[in-house]
Amino acid sequence: MSFKFFDKLSQDFSELLNDKIEYNVVIEVDKEENKKSFTSHSVVLRYRSTHFTKELDQTATNENNVKTIFKPNISTQIFEIILKYIYGGIVNIENIETKIIYELLIVANELEFEELSEKLESYLVESKASWLRTHFSRIYHSIFDSGKCNEFKGLQRFYNDIISKHPSLIFEYEDFTSLQEAVLTSILEKDNLQLEEIEIWDYVIKWGIAQNPTLPKNLEEWSKENFKTLKTTLQQCLPLIRYFHISEKDIWEKLKPYRKILGTQLWDDLNQRLIFPNQPVKSLVLPARIISNPELPQRVNEQISTIINEEHVAEISSWIDRRLTIYSLANVPYKLQLILRGSEDVAGTDEIFGGYNPLAWDNSVTGIFGDFMETNDSFIFSLKNGNIQNSILSRVSLKSCALFYFSSDVQKTCGPCFGDSEFYLESNAFDFTQDKQCYCYGSSYYEKSINTTEASFSIVDYEVFKIVKK
Repeated sequence: MSFKFFDKLSQDFSELLNDKIEYNVVIEVDKEENKKSFTSHSVVLRYRSTHFTKELDQTATNENNVKTIFKPNISTQIFEIILKYIYGGIVNIENIETKIIYELLIVANELEFEELSEKLESYLVESKASWLRTHFSRIYHSIFDSGKCNEFKGLQRFYNDIISKHPSLIFEYEDFTSLQEAVLTSILEKDNLQLEEIEIWDYVIKWGIAQNPTLPKNLEEWSKENFKTLKTTLQQCLPLIRYFHISEKDIWEKLKPYRKILGTQLWDDLNQRLIFPNQPVKSLVLPARIISNPELPQRVNEQISTIINEEHVAEISSWIDRRLTIYSLANVPYKLQLILRGSEDVAGTDEIFGGYNPLAWDNSVTGIFGDFMETNDSFIFSLKNGNIQNSILSRVSLKSCALFYFSSDVQKTCGPCFGDSEFYLESNAFDFTQDKQCYCYGSSYYEKSINTTEASFSIVDYEVFKIVKK
């Protein structure tokens, strides 16, 4: 039998953080006015971190036998948490914003704290799935475009499941061709990828050509070496395409021009299957993908939002119909059609602001700046998200000033305006994410303020939807 005193051990080691005498390492983090120095002990760092072992080996000692390590890309808040983990083995994430937890995950991975990284990743996937969906674009591309897909297996599975159901999120992304090969192949492996096989082929070819910018633009000018180059680039992707579930028309129109990258056996088998469909072939025949809706259009026009989730849509739909209770997810009468996506939660917070305009947006209004529009059905809102526990609904109270439509010239810098800046987007940089000129001021023409502060802000992502009946 043995007695274990881990709590006391953790507490005692944590007290070492306050030791200002025996330390022999200084770690300087953050930048400019947020810069801060922490004292530490090389023996602790070496035994707790392979990353810091390498750092210490590469760092010279000063005249006081102290080594200084610089980490300008790690915030003071994050590093304080990391140090408490190093010394005491405790990470307290209670009352910490989800965004900070995510940033902590990235730093823990960077510093090679595998145990902590895996724990935080599991926590986000299991407990903060809504936040991960809301911030899909930012997180997915920041992790997987940077080649870290193999370091975050849990997040990769989580987001690949979303992409399987809503492939346009990734395949129609403007930087789709910058995807790492491992990310692309992990998506192509999905049996339930909701795309027609010929579309998948088109995207794979597009990705492969983009990796080789010197290939001729005109396919008729391609040499044998050009096709060999493309085949080599796509050697991990080509085996994942379900060739025998592509229509005869598409085989001749889309695959035939690239038959040299398929190999003689596969091309012969495809032709044999067209002529003798019941005869066996030598090539591997992968099963057809499981398309959940057989009437799924070849090009998905209605994309999932990267900001709001299904629960938010149900809540907004209930407000539109002035219901006292929120629609169940199965009975939501509206669907959202994405019109515009930018890159709206508020920068630095979990807040999601929005507004509903039952009128058509019109840029032909008269007046130097524009004019007010009248409606009794518009409303503005703040949605529950992350640490924001409750949604706020604010209906128009002065219908003659429900919305302000700016003239076409002013629209270059001014976005939607509800009431007297109760919800208003503006940017002199022509990008709402770049400068803090967006407002949620007071409640002159709407029932209540949807923001806890009147400070101006910038936004992270924004989307514009058309709401239609199902």
